[in-house]
Amino acid sequence: MFLYNRVNKKELRKKVAAEPFRRITLSFYRYVHIEDPVKLRDELYAYWDGLKVYGRIYLAHEGINAQLSVPEHFVTDFIEHLYKNPLFRDVPVKQAIEDDSKSFFALKMKVKPKIVADGLKENSYDLSNTGTRLDAITFHNKIDEPASILVDMRNKYESEVGHFENAICPDVRTFKESLPKVLKQLEDKKDKDIMLYCTGGIRCEKASVYFRHHGFRNVYQLDGGIIQYAREINRVGLKSKFIGKNFVFDERMSERITPDVLGKCYSCKNPSDRQVNCALESCHTLIIQCEKCASEMKSFCSEKCYNEYIKSAVEAC
Repeated sequence: MFLYNRVNKKELRKKVAAEPFRRITLSFYRYVHIEDPVKLRDELYAYWDGLKVYGRIYLAHEGINAQLSVPEHFVTDFIEHLYKNPLFRDVPVKQAIEDDSKSFFALKMKVKPKIVADGLKENSYDLSNTGTRLDAITFHNKIDEPASILVDMRNKYESEVGHFENAICPDVRTFKESLPKVLKQLEDKKDKDIMLYCTGGIRCEKASVYFRHHGFRNVYQLDGGIIQYAREINRVGLKSKFIGKNFVFDERMSERITPDVLGKCYSCKNPSDRQVNCALESCHTLIIQCEKCASEMKSFCSEKCYNEYIKSAVEAC
């Protein structure tokens, strides 16, 4: 058995489109010491590949971070097998808000130095010293308290299409950048209630450890992230304080939470939250581009990229 995909993306898409069953998009993470992440990767791959599970999974000595597309009829088997491993027993498994079978087309499992790139030195923080976890409803109610400061621990390209109202949204491209930037912004607010949130919880859990290490006493994190919040708020019939779209790291790009359109087309500056990658492979920058500009610019992010494409095409001839 090969522990990697050997079929091109176009064929994979056709294969998934032809499947006669539904898929469920799931995600989970856990910070837990994994003695041999390579061995565990191989064991999980063997079983998940047999269930036709697709997704992107990172393993490291510090834990696991997984986003997956699982055939609906195998979801129970998948979770039961996961929970049999003492490392992952009862780990919260979240289901996507807008389920779509086109979230992943292959199974990719990588062993990395960390499951979230944070730029922090090893042993410079205690992963057990996390902030207080708040369920969705408690978090929802606490947001408006005078002592609360709400912080988005995601990147700018995520928050610009959707975020909690009145949240601090760092202008950063990576989680690694956000930690020192937010720390500096909040350095005189260590007596406040710092309310952290992210997509599924993994980044704000690491961030809560970081801020507590730097002297913040009252640090809270949204348990289950935006994904769990959206489900719970909808279940109990409350008005969501998260507006717009929730960016996700798979083929879907985002999940609609509310009708609000927060972004602006990078080209014409009109309201839009349609995110695409520049059509020039060497650029591939993620941008917001409305359908009108995408048509006019052939899905390139700029005239420079369009001209570069034309130049390459001419040279190839």
